[in-house]
Amino acid sequence: KMAGSSAPWIGSAYLFLQSTCKTIVLPSLYESSQKKPSVFKALKLALADSTGSVNGVDMLKVHCSHPHLIIQLKFCKQENCRRFLQSYREGALQESLQNHLQLSLAMTTVPLEMELKAGNEHLDNMLKDEDRCLECIYREKPDRLRDEEITELEECLKSLFVHQSINNNMVSPNSPSLPCPSQGSSLSPQVTFIFQGQQFANRTLTPDDHQKFAKLVSKKWKQVGRSLQKNCRALRDPVIDNLALEYDREGLYEQAYQLLLRFIQSEGKKATIARLISALEENGLISLAEELLGLHSNEDCS
Repeated sequence: KMAGSSAPWIGSAYLFLQSTCKTIVLPSLYESSQKKPSVFKALKLALADSTGSVNGVDMLKVHCSHPHLIIQLKFCKQENCRRFLQSYREGALQESLQNHLQLSLAMTTVPLEMELKAGNEHLDNMLKDEDRCLECIYREKPDRLRDEEITELEECLKSLFVHQSINNNMVSPNSPSLPCPSQGSSLSPQVTFIFQGQQFANRTLTPDDHQKFAKLVSKKWKQVGRSLQKNCRALRDPVIDNLALEYDREGLYEQAYQLLLRFIQSEGKKATIARLISALEENGLISLAEELLGLHSNEDCS
């Protein structure tokens, strides 16, 4: 049902973390170049505790979305994912992470709230049904490779552990706070956004998004264009009217396609799904927004 015997079992999920203490803001700690390695170390150790192996679960990216820290997880074995779910359900992961954060950050206590999602599914609502959780995680394939920053932090942590084991008596108490990865890695300005109360990872528009938009936006393509033009110079007047004239014979699909093509070409990596969804919402095209975010298909994971 889940995977053929030859194919590897791979799945993905998002772990949302938030401190319940107002003075501890996890995204701010992670965004600080001094504290980032300490937070990463705590995450890495707690996840290793949850699966019983350092490589049981892979962190692909850490998103800072105030007040949440969102960790994109990748599982390569079903048994590791099962162990992780058990640890999460029993509260062992939460306890382990609280303890590791407390030690790494030298704080008295770091109380946490956690939430686990796979796609549109809130796994906290179905934790007792472990197989269903596994099915949901398996259906969500990772959409990215590991972030360069994560690789840098991994290397940093390895060298720290080697240093500690060689020179155990002379480790300074601040050694986890190595000024490791460079600040300001090439993140888009907004890594997640909210739509209908749900959190979505922001991403650059794909060819699939482009085609769906052109196919479904119909006559409202001009209105969407005018919403996008507010912060896109390439769509300023009279560009939109010119597109309407130029592609009049080809019809609405081609006009909408050319509009979004101009946006993507001019904005590059900044041509994100969040910006398009915002323009669609502004013009009442909620159904199209849902379609682009995959809320119509894949309704349940049963």
